[in-house]
Amino acid sequence: MPKIFKLSFIIFLVLFSHAKSETIKPSINIKPDQVIKIQLQGLMKNDSPYQDNGIEQTWEFAHPNNQRFTGPLSKFKEMIKGDSYNMLLNHIGHEIIEIYSDENRAGYEVTVLSADKRYFKFRWQVEKFLDIGPLKNCWLTTVVSQPIPLGSST
Repeated sequence: MPKIFKLSFIIFLVLFSHAKSETIKPSINIKPDQVIKIQLQGLMKNDSPYQDNGIEQTWEFAHPNNQRFTGPLSKFKEMIKGDSYNMLLNHIGHEIIEIYSDENRAGYEVTVLSADKRYFKFRWQVEKFLDIGPLKNCWLTTVVSQPIPLGSST
């Protein structure tokens, strides 16, 4: 195989893998339930393509007030890995059910099947960011309750 082809192939792989690992950023085009789906899908595969990618994705959609309360990111990572929320990491599946919504706020009941096959229920709330700046009118997470254990799947 010629050297130039090998080099081109390696560059392609690096660029392709980087493109797949891009963190999704808040946008006015992302609906409230999609915010939660993005966060849960990230947490479901937390260490792919790199360690704590899912936690970092979740952080992107945390409301700035939540980031001030739970941050910086290193502290947020510790919180998610702690006893209260670690069942979200690498979970097997989840279900999202809308409980209420209006033009600026939406609440959901989220049920998660953890990696060790136990069910947990959360209340998850997202709000439209109304301040000025790049997040204006983006839906962001404002509340995630403590988990309620629902039992085992076995």
